[in-house]
Amino acid sequence: MPLLVVEDEDPIAEPLVDGLRREGFVVTRAATGAEALEAAHVDLVLLDLRLPDMDGFDVCRELRARSDVPIIMVTARGEEIDRVVGLELGADDYVVKPFGLRELVARIRAVARRTDGRTARGELSVGALVIDRRARRVSLEGVELALTVKEFDLLALLAAEAGAVVERERLLREVWQTTWYGSSKTIDVHVASLRRKLGDPGWIETVRGIGLRLRT
Repeated sequence: MPLLVVEDEDPIAEPLVDGLRREGFVVTRAATGAEALEAAHVDLVLLDLRLPDMDGFDVCRELRARSDVPIIMVTARGEEIDRVVGLELGADDYVVKPFGLRELVARIRAVARRTDGRTARGELSVGALVIDRRARRVSLEGVELALTVKEFDLLALLAAEAGAVVERERLLREVWQTTWYGSSKTIDVHVASLRRKLGDPGWIETVRGIGLRLRT
């Protein structure tokens, strides 16, 4: 499960990231609000409120405007008004520092259960590229693209893992529902078509011998 930890203080962030990785999570860290808003898609965000460049509430508001990603606020601000504002802005849970790692992991898993499938139905944004999985529509810089069914499914899978390499075997399994690992030329044909429609071949990178990556 990929997580984004938004925390500017190294003494807090580093042991937290290490602990979450030991629990099996794939963790990316952002030290500022701007980094958090530019980060690749994840399944859940742990968001501190006191950031050096902007208020965490503003980060939450912007994240919620662009996606349904689950958000847990992790902060020293424990006043009732802070909790109320955070939850009304769209946070799924609110954890006050100091906290135990086991409690936090339990809360992450509880939120993941409650929100299961929510992000899979919602929007994905990668730069100027917006993918609405509910409506099965894709737009680039506000212009809608005409994609085939398989082109859409392929692009949506790459966007869900934006910045990471998706193996060709997984693409065949999840987009084409096949476990045939012989020739995968059908992937190359669809990628070539997607690159033309996106107007820039650099959107989708081929990682030789492994798979594909959607650039962030």
